[in-house]
Amino acid sequence: MHFSELNIIEPILKAIKEEGYTQATPIQTQAIPQLLAGHDVLGCAQTGTGKTAAFSIPILQMLSKHGTEKGKRNIKSLILTPTRELAIQIEDSLNAYGRHLHLRSAVIFGGVNQNKQTNALAGGVDILVATPGRLLDLINQGFIRLNSIEFFVLDEADRMLDMGFIHDVNKILKLLPPKRQNLFFSATMAPEILKLAGAILRNPVKVEVTPVSSTVEKITQSVYFVDRANKNTLLVDVLNDSVAENVLVFSRTKHGCDKIVRHISKHGIKSDAIHGNKSQNNRQRALGNFKSKAIRVLVATDIAARGIDIEGMELVINYDLPNVPETYVHRIGRTGRAGNEGQAISFSDFEEKAFLKDIEKLTRQQIPVIDNHPYPMEVFEIAKKMERPSRHHALKNTNSIKRNNVTDQKATPSKTGKKS
Repeated sequence: MHFSELNIIEPILKAIKEEGYTQATPIQTQAIPQLLAGHDVLGCAQTGTGKTAAFSIPILQMLSKHGTEKGKRNIKSLILTPTRELAIQIEDSLNAYGRHLHLRSAVIFGGVNQNKQTNALAGGVDILVATPGRLLDLINQGFIRLNSIEFFVLDEADRMLDMGFIHDVNKILKLLPPKRQNLFFSATMAPEILKLAGAILRNPVKVEVTPVSSTVEKITQSVYFVDRANKNTLLVDVLNDSVAENVLVFSRTKHGCDKIVRHISKHGIKSDAIHGNKSQNNRQRALGNFKSKAIRVLVATDIAARGIDIEGMELVINYDLPNVPETYVHRIGRTGRAGNEGQAISFSDFEEKAFLKDIEKLTRQQIPVIDNHPYPMEVFEIAKKMERPSRHHALKNTNSIKRNNVTDQKATPSKTGKKS
């Protein structure tokens, strides 16, 4: 559906066209009319489906009807999001779609000096994008009041809970006026997510697109079975063989990100890491260099990668397979966007084979295995031999275990002094 068919006002349509968009995504087609009609919305949509525009455009349109306030503006819309990167991305979208409107927005997040943020607030803003911790901090300092909020957005609710922000979210909810329009977005709808949604939303309309178990059809997926000790060497080979100009590599840990960057940098591959231990300035510089292609590879943890939205991302590599299968879908969804083709490569050591099975069960597809590479999984071959001991050896071990158990039982009295 064209944006022009969604009853969007001309200044916003003009901005959308200037951004190069004409067709609305499914989440936008479903959510925008419901929000413009004044309904609360419960949206199930993962990153990359266009949900930022799905809530930004209606909020901009509805606030523009108020006209410009005289004197200091009160915050009319609060958009709460879990990470700095996602907060910045949302504010960029608000500025892009609202460039022909007379509305003001600001973004606040922790990890940086607050002076620039408080100066922006001092001039008055219509829309505030915030992470929970910095928002509560500035509220406690008296810089922010939420008594004029008309539109409240809780974005990436599942990640908000994963990061332990539930208590902060509940504190913020108590400060909001009871009469408001609510928008709740989450990539997954676990029971605890639905419980939180029930505490926020009033007779919501549910919109759901791209179920978490599905993966983008145009993404070519593959997996390499490799021992952990050989992952670094395999990564260098894969990067050297690939023509992809932008490669996002996922590591399970912050320390792992830094080790990967050090290794591939020694082989002349320009890269940087982005994770929670990096300062905000370093994270933004790394992300900026990645977008401008000053570096080819960005290595990230899952939490830090939330909010990374780069058009034309060609390749995602799972250096470590995630232990939560839904996370795999979110990761590879960074590529193959806007109808483009993408590639997702995963490395699996022996201990990660169980994670791979969970992923294939969720996505209902078998990921093709690349087995003609120089670093086959030797541990797997050793494990297979250990799983098939001779009958004599197995009986010997079993009898030994039984004898040891009997010995242990005799030697270990119960706390009461009675036999166990």
